Amino acid sequence: MFLTNILLKKAKSKNILVLMESAVSGHQFTKIRERLADKLELIRFDPYIQRNCLYKERRRVRSLN
Repeated sequence: MFLTNILLKKAKSKNILVLMESAVSGHQFTKIRERLADKLELIRFDPYIQRNCLYKERRRVRSLN
């Protein structure tokens, strides 16, 4: 391995952007979380059904710097 390959490698970002989806209606939004943290689950207002409901992390969208 050449020395230039080592110097040009990118460091992994600390945060990632994830897609959150409502367990009830399917409403989606994005949220930032740390890469090493557990998958997110949170209760938030859902505009489709006009109530608070559970949102679960569906997938990773991209890395952030």
